[in-house]
Amino acid sequence: MARVFTRIFNILWGIYALTAFLVLALTATALMVVTPGLERRRRIARRAARLIFTLWGVPLDVEGLDRLPARTCIVVANHASYLDGIILTAALPARFAFVIKKEMRAVPFAGYLLHRIGSEFVERSNRHRAAMDARRMLRKAHDGDALAFFPEGTFSREPGLKPFRSGAFVAAARAGLPVVPIVIRGARDILPDEQWLPRPGRLEVQLEDPVGPHLARDNAAARALSDASRRRILASLDEPDLTLDEQRPVAAPAASPEVATEAVTG
Repeated sequence: MARVFTRIFNILWGIYALTAFLVLALTATALMVVTPGLERRRRIARRAARLIFTLWGVPLDVEGLDRLPARTCIVVANHASYLDGIILTAALPARFAFVIKKEMRAVPFAGYLLHRIGSEFVERSNRHRAAMDARRMLRKAHDGDALAFFPEGTFSREPGLKPFRSGAFVAAARAGLPVVPIVIRGARDILPDEQWLPRPGRLEVQLEDPVGPHLARDNAAARALSDASRRRILASLDEPDLTLDEQRPVAAPAASPEVATEAVTG
């Protein structure tokens, strides 16, 4: 009986949570249309993201914001749910631009909102376009733009940390920027892959100590940034290392801009 009650409660709560999200997304979209200035739109997005979790009654605990360098940096986080981008939007200062796969631009509302807050859409399937996008990300890193990546590139219902794509770390190494690893916990429990109704839960975001920058700006430095960031996320994530079941990708030469195209979000 208790199990049936819990299931009914979760369904009703999920319908409420989804409805609240859609209403807030429509409101945020309208505000994005009329609000000038990227900084203002990012502040609106941050407030809207925080309001979502307040309306849901889902605690969002953020630890380690003081570890963000005062200078420009690149942040990388584990990827477990469609909620992850909203979580980082709520948790981080409004100066970060998300690097996202191009397909997200076609998603109703989400694609427009991401565009209006300055997200960077990158190609993964077309090699020529991917190379152009990689050069653009490298230029932005060199110019001091703060970028946020989900270097696994995708997510699934299965717990665990997938292999990292190399682009975030190539951009950081080539631009001489530190990388801040971020651990997100609880997102997969609230909204796992292939599920549309959220479930009650608790969210935690933990920022780890920055990695780098290294004096060298080559492929070896990018690999060192990737390995160190991955170790720190794994140490705090309490999920298995899925690279044990997959062959680790070999990084391309440092001079090749195509390397950076591999670090896009799911």
